[in-house]
Amino acid sequence: MTLRLLLVDDEPLARSRLRTLLAECAAPMAIVDGEASNAAQAMEMLAHAAFDAVLLDVHMPGADGVALARALKALPLSPAVVFVTAHAEHAVSAFELEAVDYLTKPVRLERLQAALQKVERRLSSPAGASGQPEADVLVIQDRGRTERLPLSEVLYLKAELKYITVRTAAKSYILDASLSDLEERHAAWFLRVHRNALVARRAIRALEKHVDPEEGEGWAVRLSGIDELLAVSRRQLTAVRDAVSG
Repeated sequence: MTLRLLLVDDEPLARSRLRTLLAECAAPMAIVDGEASNAAQAMEMLAHAAFDAVLLDVHMPGADGVALARALKALPLSPAVVFVTAHAEHAVSAFELEAVDYLTKPVRLERLQAALQKVERRLSSPAGASGQPEADVLVIQDRGRTERLPLSEVLYLKAELKYITVRTAAKSYILDASLSDLEERHAAWFLRVHRNALVARRAIRALEKHVDPEEGEGWAVRLSGIDELLAVSRRQLTAVRDAVSG
């Protein structure tokens, strides 16, 4: 597969540097089919030609790269977006817009190569070919690193103090979010079992009697992949029973 790319950056030297690096990328092959110095030029080019991916700066005159990425999502066949910027602080916004990758300048060849491979995988998947977004993810910031965590890996979400604990079979993350908002956005994935917890529907293994040190005798849900039990409130008991039996 040869990827057709649009470079969007207000600095000609930055675009030239990207062209040089792209020429050194082995697989997938990529050709630069267009260049734009601002969002308006980019949208004009996208109206007349199809691109597999847009390599996009954030800080530009006029509409910035984040605004352009938001506009690209509304296109019938939206190209993949790879942000290429000197400003790391926009990573969360970028991934919330389903950017394929976020590269910081100066760009290293191996990181650019990896980003192109992600674009190729997206295009070869049924979701990517139809222009639909990738699988649902949570955007996690962990010790200076921004990570897209697929919802399919999450076992539970638990509100603790001001943050949400996101638990997978391998590790735990901290997410600054609202449990109610997560429940509303991802109702197909998660079931509320308590005022402070949502569990992955696919991971529910059993409903068991349980004695909680604070709440006394009651019920708890056991999940596949971890030994930890999560308390089930009386209000949610029927819904959890239905999920187990269903």
